[in-house]
Amino acid sequence: MSEKSSGGGWKWMLIAMLLAAGAAGIYFFRHRHSEPLSYNAVAVARGELTATVTATGTLNPVVNVTVGSQVSGRIARLYVDFNSPVTKGQVLAEIDPSTYQAAVEQAGADLANAKANLELQNAQFERNRKLFQDKLVSGSDYDVALATLHSADAMVKIKQASLSNAMVNLNYCKIVSPVNGVVISRAVELGQTVASSFNTPTIFQIANDLTKMQIDSNVAEADVGGILETQSVDFTVDAYPTRTFHGEVAQVRNSPITVNNVVTYDTVISVTNSDYKLKPGMTANVSIIVAHREDALKIPNAALRFRPPDSALILTNAAGAGPGGATNDVAAGKGPRRAKGQRGLRTVYVLADETGTAMLKPVPVKTGITDGIFTEITEGLKEGEKVVSSVVQTDAQNATAGANPFGGGFQRPH
Repeated sequence: MSEKSSGGGWKWMLIAMLLAAGAAGIYFFRHRHSEPLSYNAVAVARGELTATVTATGTLNPVVNVTVGSQVSGRIARLYVDFNSPVTKGQVLAEIDPSTYQAAVEQAGADLANAKANLELQNAQFERNRKLFQDKLVSGSDYDVALATLHSADAMVKIKQASLSNAMVNLNYCKIVSPVNGVVISRAVELGQTVASSFNTPTIFQIANDLTKMQIDSNVAEADVGGILETQSVDFTVDAYPTRTFHGEVAQVRNSPITVNNVVTYDTVISVTNSDYKLKPGMTANVSIIVAHREDALKIPNAALRFRPPDSALILTNAAGAGPGGATNDVAAGKGPRRAKGQRGLRTVYVLADETGTAMLKPVPVKTGITDGIFTEITEGLKEGEKVVSSVVQTDAQNATAGANPFGGGFQRPH
């Protein structure tokens, strides 16, 4: 009986030892990666910071005049070509004037005929007037003579207007430049017939002054609020990829442009083109400088995006630190990164000491402008403080992550 009791005791002792060993193995497996974490930290520094709004646009002349024809006919002469400099009033082309010259001659003959009829009616009226005074004709005959005279006079005016219209059309056969400038487009060839029955055909396009151009850029509605007139603009064109050109915002037009439910606004940028390098129609990649700081306190944007892992030791305002979390979700990096109802308020993490492996301390900061790489800090940090941007992965952690990328075992299905 005592042997059985002694054997049973050993059995239970052996089971207890195995359970303890298993628990120790599970604990070691779960906590073998709980070595102190190391962090990449960057010191808060001061420097130059520029916030820009990017857009694309097209270069155009400030004044681009379309020259057309108000009469139809065959192009008989061309006096200018592409890139020809022109002056105001210069003849650019001529339409065959034969038809319109004939119309002028016919209108002149009609006018002469009307004037002759007016003279005849005037003489007859004078005779009727004298006879009426001598009571040799009735009053009705006198009234008819007077009305006929007035009708003849009106006919002279009608024929005069017809002659003037014919002469105007004849003069329109000569197409002249309305401004000083350069011909940037010619849409007709010698001998080609232009027809102006329903609309005015385009013959030339003249840029008034290519030394002063403008960029019509489309700025998204999310960015247009920060754009003001006279702001500086840097832009590049594909023709000169290594050169940066400069301009300034001249106008932000209120008319929206909607394409595929995307709303943009035409922002006009004035450009000086004294060396004639820029040409109409070029695509410009625009950077509008909306804000600039010479001595901004700035941190990398990676520090704003950093969220501590679950095993991080985080110092809070309450009872201190503990593995895997803090006393509130925001401090532990699990809650919202921005305080509700407070615009520009973000949370960053600084090292509690200078070892690089210590606890993290959450710090609320107010942000300012950003250039996409660095962000200005207006409140919450001092120059020289080290903000955490990432976790340093050790060889053991990399091996663990490589062996178990999904945080658990993976078994191939049978």
